[in-house]
Amino acid sequence: MTETTKFPAVSVIVPLFNEEENVSILQSELNATLGGIDHEIIFVDDGSVDRTVERIVAGENIRVIRLEKNTGQSAAIYAGLDAARGATAVLIDGDLQNDPADIPRLLAEINRGADLVCGYRAQRKDTLVKRLTSRIANFVRSRFTKDGVRDTGCTLKAMRCECANSLVPFKGMHRFIPALVKAAGYRLVEIPVNHRPRRFGQSKYGLGNRALRATIDMFGVRWLLSRRLNYKIRSS
Repeated sequence: MTETTKFPAVSVIVPLFNEEENVSILQSELNATLGGIDHEIIFVDDGSVDRTVERIVAGENIRVIRLEKNTGQSAAIYAGLDAARGATAVLIDGDLQNDPADIPRLLAEINRGADLVCGYRAQRKDTLVKRLTSRIANFVRSRFTKDGVRDTGCTLKAMRCECANSLVPFKGMHRFIPALVKAAGYRLVEIPVNHRPRRFGQSKYGLGNRALRATIDMFGVRWLLSRRLNYKIRSS
């Protein structure tokens, strides 16, 4: 007699890179928020060189994926989505700036019929320079890719698992999840979410490594969307 594999309703994916001071706090917050939800938490360690993995508390619904070397946030998110077993996947940063308490609100929108729910940081707790550059980048990207999303830099999202099939694994993919999912015909909504100041560690993604790369990626995604195959099978 074979044992039936049980799949959770929700897979929470947490990309991590050198977050040893944050990960145990985040895990406690996730446990408190998800107590009444059938879930798994997938921590994806993106080649951390500190004690991040050691700080993760083992459990039946805790899974840890370790990338061989630091490959970037897009790779960590893609690996997590590929491993997810839940009908719905939730993405959340590992630096404590996203608030796990917002997750039930994202899941409620999925239950109302949305395929992808994107959080946007209505009151960002970042420096003025970071807020201004992000606002300009989001304005340009949204109009260029036509995703209609005001804050694609906010990692906090929820999506039906089938949406992940529309994603393409490339560096910088995480900035274009809404554009790729929307182009595949899925329904997207946005809701405001809490944003908290960083308590420990440093931001891994500075202005210098975002501006030029994001611009190049934007042209690439625009080309990809223009070449997308759109067809339907004729019913007999």
